[in-house]
Amino acid sequence: MTDPMTGGEPETESDPEPAGDSLADAGPRPLGVRRTPTGNADVDAQLERLADADHLAASGHLEVYEDVHRGLRSALTALDQRPGPPAPSGPYDNRS
Repeated sequence: MTDPMTGGEPETESDPEPAGDSLADAGPRPLGVRRTPTGNADVDAQLERLADADHLAASGHLEVYEDVHRGLRSALTALDQRPGPPAPSGPYDNRS
């Protein structure tokens, strides 16, 4: 039979993959994303936590991502709360 769109023979589907060779049967696999250390121990620990998602089905990723997000927010908040010299409270020009 001739394909009305191309005028040639219709394409046939290739043979299905043998059982056990499909990606669906492979299960979760790590993405292999490299993580570069930031030098901040709290942030680096949270980034390492992302590796936990590599061993979960996609349905479990959200929990890991939300946990990491909370941890990163806490690390950023801690950076703002570190003790240091007080901020200047008035103008720098002391001329009277």
